[in-house]
Amino acid sequence: MSTQPIHPQFSSSNVDPAELAKFSDLAHRWWDKESEFRPLHQINPLRLNWIQSLVPLQDRKVLDIGCGGGILSDAMARQGAQVLGVDLAVKSLKVAQLHALEAGTQGVQYREISAEDLAAEQAAKFDVVTCMEMLEHVPDPSAIVKACAKLVKPGGWVFFSTLNRNPKSFLFAVIGAEYVLNLLPRGTHEYARMIKPSELADWVRAQGLDIMQMKGLSYNPFTRNYSMGSDTDVNYLMATQMPLEK
Repeated sequence: MSTQPIHPQFSSSNVDPAELAKFSDLAHRWWDKESEFRPLHQINPLRLNWIQSLVPLQDRKVLDIGCGGGILSDAMARQGAQVLGVDLAVKSLKVAQLHALEAGTQGVQYREISAEDLAAEQAAKFDVVTCMEMLEHVPDPSAIVKACAKLVKPGGWVFFSTLNRNPKSFLFAVIGAEYVLNLLPRGTHEYARMIKPSELADWVRAQGLDIMQMKGLSYNPFTRNYSMGSDTDVNYLMATQMPLEK
């Protein structure tokens, strides 16, 4: 774990100050597994195992875009990856750094920089790029996809997860999760910012990435457990790969 200070650096306008403030206000609760971030802690083993099934993380250079408090970054570092977690919410990054220090996690660093600015600085430097639960929180998600494609090495993998946009996802992810089951704080997601798989697929292919696999993530309110399967109606994940030769 690097103890170097977080260096503020971003010139991109692809950021919503209200979204940053929302997550900054909750930063101290990132590692409370019974807090608003309980769902992320629950799904983390699922998404980590899925990534590992496609590309073993040992000794890989990994970038986690929109890392928040470092839940996935920390887990990937524990699999032997060299991980850089980036975000624009500095309070969340400080929480991530503190957790890594307290837990003794090796091989993870955190930095305050936008995906677009990092792409200009470190193009084609990463074996694996993850961008989880982040695209629906920025004004221009296609620009994030473009940055991810620029950051990954030829032959490398880029993983996305986000929320589908349809009546079912509105019912389950907004009404159900935020207002009925109280799994998430109210206002966490805006329906208009949700992304259809066809839209994400178009952005991905436009940047030269090949779609290798799609999975859905479902929640059972009776068992209070998440599972991964073929239902992409609400939450979905997309694995993409940059060809060795374009």
